[in-house]
Amino acid sequence: MRISFAYDKRQVMQALRYHFISRLEIRLLIIAVNVFAIGSVVLYSLKQVTPFAFLLSSCLWLVLMIAIWWFLPWMIYRQTRAFQHHFEMGFSSIGFELNHEGKGNAWTWESLERWKETPFFFHLYFDPRSFWLVPKEALSDEDRVQLRQWLNEFVPGRSK
Repeated sequence: MRISFAYDKRQVMQALRYHFISRLEIRLLIIAVNVFAIGSVVLYSLKQVTPFAFLLSSCLWLVLMIAIWWFLPWMIYRQTRAFQHHFEMGFSSIGFELNHEGKGNAWTWESLERWKETPFFFHLYFDPRSFWLVPKEALSDEDRVQLRQWLNEFVPGRSK
């Protein structure tokens, strides 16, 4: 099966959010900051901290959430030139290939560490930080089913 696609910025930003939220260190950071925020609310309501300290902790929480949800995906999108180009991909039971401006590269399914499916993309992970986004909208319904089948069959791990 062959597909041709260009990335949509809004969809890529959402996919990057899914990627970051799935990272253990980001999830632990969010949990820690939320526990801190809840603790500051409790301490403020018990009059154990000043309004300024409560406001400061609330601002810290807000800045962290904005950084993870908007700033981090925006920075990655701006720095990754691949999101601005048009690509062609081919998939088979052996693996997949990627072509751009007459240049290409091919990989076997074994070169992938894991994969994940989100509302707009299939995320194909080569390692924890290196991945490729395959837009679902470029695939027909039958091709999506076939790609899922190959990924389930040949890629060692699937992340939730």
